[in-house]
Amino acid sequence: MFNLLIVEDDTDLNKTVCEYLKTKGYETVGCLNAQDAYDEMYGKTFDLIISDIMMPGIDGFEFAETVRRLNENIPILFMTAREDFEAKQKGFMAGIDDYMVKPINLEELTLHVGALLRRAGIANTKRLEIGSLVMDTDEHIVTVKGEEIPLTQREFNIIFKLLSFPKKTFTRGQLMDEFWDVDSDATPRAVDVYMTKLREKFSDCDDFEIVTVRGLGYKAVPKE
Repeated sequence: MFNLLIVEDDTDLNKTVCEYLKTKGYETVGCLNAQDAYDEMYGKTFDLIISDIMMPGIDGFEFAETVRRLNENIPILFMTAREDFEAKQKGFMAGIDDYMVKPINLEELTLHVGALLRRAGIANTKRLEIGSLVMDTDEHIVTVKGEEIPLTQREFNIIFKLLSFPKKTFTRGQLMDEFWDVDSDATPRAVDVYMTKLREKFSDCDDFEIVTVRGLGYKAVPKE
């Protein structure tokens, strides 16, 4: 099941969109402003974001730019009353993937959501398999040779990220930006601690290894 984040300061519209998309088989979380959306994103993994532009505090443009810095792949759809070209141009330059002008036809919105998810290949990332290792994001379960490996939410998210981009190096800063709260007092040393824990938990897995890239960070390397 796909998890959608709806960021819209109109309470009635937010509720309507959330409830309608639920009838179409999606899990939805509604937020009335960008700050609440950030808080939700640090505690949960989302597959797509629908956002307004004109919101109190942080507007949709700044929100989209921040999300895109933290996550290069998540689809972002603007749902806004602004129909001017300048707004569309600024939105796409901020990193959004689609743009719809209010009033919104909910059936059409559903079509856009489905197309964005397909285009992003999200369906193919809900389950990850490398040799005897299987990760299921819906069930939040990891197994190696059929045996479940107990992981915390953050441990699960970190190892899933590394294995989704094998041999790609992630700096400690990148990992902290994505998986630690912006207000956290944690230092880059916290990333090292988590990597030690993950290595211990996957010590019996012969299908990949977590490699330290000196001076940079970490990467997951599948074993041949």
